[in-house]
Amino acid sequence: MSFGWEAAATDGAARAGLLQTAHGAVSTPVFMPVGTAGTVKAMTADQVRATGASVVLGNTYHLMLRPGADRIERFGGLHRFMDWPGPILTDSGGFQVMSLSALRTLDEDGVTFRSHLDGSAHRLTPEIATGIQHKLDATITMAFDECTKFPATAEEVESSMERSMRWARRSRDAFVARPGYGQFGIVQGGVDPALRARSVAALLDIGFEGYAVGGLAVGEGQAAMFATLEVTVPLLPAERPRYLMGVGTPDDIVGGVQRGIDMFDCVMPTRAGRTARAYTRHGTLNLRNARHQEDERPLDPACGCTACVRHSRAYLHHLFRADEILGPMLLTQHNITYYQDLMHGLRDAICRGELNAHAAATRAAWAAGESR
Repeated sequence: MSFGWEAAATDGAARAGLLQTAHGAVSTPVFMPVGTAGTVKAMTADQVRATGASVVLGNTYHLMLRPGADRIERFGGLHRFMDWPGPILTDSGGFQVMSLSALRTLDEDGVTFRSHLDGSAHRLTPEIATGIQHKLDATITMAFDECTKFPATAEEVESSMERSMRWARRSRDAFVARPGYGQFGIVQGGVDPALRARSVAALLDIGFEGYAVGGLAVGEGQAAMFATLEVTVPLLPAERPRYLMGVGTPDDIVGGVQRGIDMFDCVMPTRAGRTARAYTRHGTLNLRNARHQEDERPLDPACGCTACVRHSRAYLHHLFRADEILGPMLLTQHNITYYQDLMHGLRDAICRGELNAHAAATRAAWAAGESR
């Protein structure tokens, strides 16, 4: 089985397609639930599958700290270890280069981290990060990069981007090619169109099975993110999958699809599920709000998840007010189901040639239902 993406339909810049991998096919555009430490938090693998999810994420930095890549390899790889036979994409640890800046030392060769768990020192270079992902048996390996902080000076953004491109070539050299597996390069450059173009050119010169847009959703705001996508995505090869890293809200995803993005991930739906925040077709709800304590309605009558089919808003409100673990479990399952339903609707709308109308109706329903 070769690794590759093929378009089934287009609508403006948006694409619906099929990504073929060694671990199964993925319909795009797709949202990938985040399983940072080998689990989508508060959900079993069977529950994740039941939402319609076809691909999940793991994280190199967190998994190398515990339980360790060597141990996972001895157990047959991450697919077997976490009971997920489908595709797995692994973040290389580049985001931690930015987010754990107080715990790391950066140099041209790579990064030395102090573990957030026990303070022990750990080294990541393009070669080490790629090797760890190989031990994890990641279906999609990400090149090791520096996720550029925001805000940053023009000089800092350019220096960071150039370093990431040097690391991309080293990541590619370290990648072990095999049928059905792929490696994605990551476009950096902040919100500067010229730097983004230079980054794309460098990655195309190296050559990858797919391309990610990184360094966004880090504080620049939605308008700047969308503007950056509009100048970056058209430069990427039409025959390769495009991945917007770490995004985001349902509205971010709709806008990303309209601008030609195929793949998304974010911790938002699982994190929101643990903090009583529900995403629905009629906007967001805070289940801790007292107005739900007598509400017999489901979260979303069109949703088929257990929280919506079997329980009332009043019951979910009770679970969170009582600090019962079932509340986060049910709401996380609901949010992931909603995100998968959102993607299904977007794919269907692209195939019908009605994406913009579908997006407008979706946004109108969110706005109309915010006070429900």
